[in-house]
Amino acid sequence: MAQEASPQDVGQRIEELLGMLAEHAVPEVAGAAEELAELLMDMYGAGLERILELLAEQPEGAEQLRRVISDELVSGLLVLHDLHPDDTATRADRALESVRPYLGSHAGDVDLIGVVEEDGGPVVKLALKGSCDGCPSSAITVKTAIEAALEKACPEVIRVDVDGVTSPAAVAPPDVTVTDGKELPL
Repeated sequence: MAQEASPQDVGQRIEELLGMLAEHAVPEVAGAAEELAELLMDMYGAGLERILELLAEQPEGAEQLRRVISDELVSGLLVLHDLHPDDTATRADRALESVRPYLGSHAGDVDLIGVVEEDGGPVVKLALKGSCDGCPSSAITVKTAIEAALEKACPEVIRVDVDGVTSPAAVAPPDVTVTDGKELPL
């Protein structure tokens, strides 16, 4: 079996293929391909929703659901279909817990200030603490550790703001946002 692609990678490839069809195919064919993709998404979303309903009906369903959503692929699909039982802030906090040992080894830490909705999606707001705050390597720490963990747990996040440094999430368009004169491309 080939290496599994992330839901984000598959979604991006679907968009690329639909774009190619829209550009090169007869409009009816491109429209049919787009409708097919939407129908498949709707069908799989309905199937996932039904699975969640069936789990909820079981005596140990909550425990089983926790096991299921700990899988990165399943969790990503549930987020994609807006079915994940945990909100963005809960998943972001869990992701930060996973990187705290790494940050602690550098005498630093991070606090989740909150998640705010903006046009296009949620933005995670963080505060660096300890030696990470103001350190020249803060941008590297944010990019490699914190944002990687957040991207896995919260693929819907469009941006992460950290202590005056704003960076586009890896799933956002590849532009660079400048805040307080600092650039942090992903």
